[in-house]
Amino acid sequence: MIILLLLVVAGYLANKSGLMGGDFDRKLSNFIINISCPCLITASVMGDTMPDSRLIFPLLAVGFFTYSMLFVLSWWLPRYFVKKTDVQGMYSFMLMFGNVGFIGYPIVASIFGSEAVFYASLLNVPNTLFIFVVGTVFVLGGQKLRFNPRTLYSPAMIASYVSIIIVVMGWEQMPRVVAEPFRLIGGITVPGALLVIGSSMAQIGRHHILGSPSTYIMAALRLMIIPLTVFLMSRLAGVDETVNRINTILIGMPVASYGTMFCLKYGRDETEMVRGTLVTTILSVVTIPLLTMLF
Repeated sequence: MIILLLLVVAGYLANKSGLMGGDFDRKLSNFIINISCPCLITASVMGDTMPDSRLIFPLLAVGFFTYSMLFVLSWWLPRYFVKKTDVQGMYSFMLMFGNVGFIGYPIVASIFGSEAVFYASLLNVPNTLFIFVVGTVFVLGGQKLRFNPRTLYSPAMIASYVSIIIVVMGWEQMPRVVAEPFRLIGGITVPGALLVIGSSMAQIGRHHILGSPSTYIMAALRLMIIPLTVFLMSRLAGVDETVNRINTILIGMPVASYGTMFCLKYGRDETEMVRGTLVTTILSVVTIPLLTMLF
């Protein structure tokens, strides 16, 4: 977590040095969303070991069950603690979407072992699907659903479909000449996204960075209350204990970096999103170990 925070600091310093900001940040955000992240998604199923295809549908079911709950909670809760209606959608995004792809996988591997990353990648498929459909709606239109069918065919969505096909078909040991370019380009996603967040931080006033009371209410919900709710609901639903634990850790991640990049891409003021991302990323250094004490 500290290493990831240092990448945010690097983006902040790069902006202050005149190396990042403005049009560069917008173009880098578009590159990450449309090219490097789809490569990262596809590369996740091009490893040496293929997940058991029989687990795909049970894990997808748990993932969709989880994100259905998150959607209801994130749609409903912000109206009770966010006064500005024009940013309620931003808070809905922050409550629903955690930084699973960038931070979740390495943390799951460190807690449960490298084999658990396969479970995490399957549980994360609904996150990928929803973030490019519901997530963009939240960022663009607040809480007014204006669904654009074209989001179902965005590069990241196509990469998700391809990844599922690869696993279902059991195409193991992809040729290195095919897999390696995906890994290399996908590897740009994590540092690139964190650099953009740091650069965006540099463009807002210092007194705004720490956030408002709404920011900290959102952080408490995102990092502790919602993960605990999902954990208990999944246990009552009879979800496998190991799967439930992995899923809970994934849900307890800080705000997804995509929020800031969506704001930049679609011309929305990213101040609230940057503050929420920064505050939850810092606090997660403490809250993630606290969540693991449940296990």
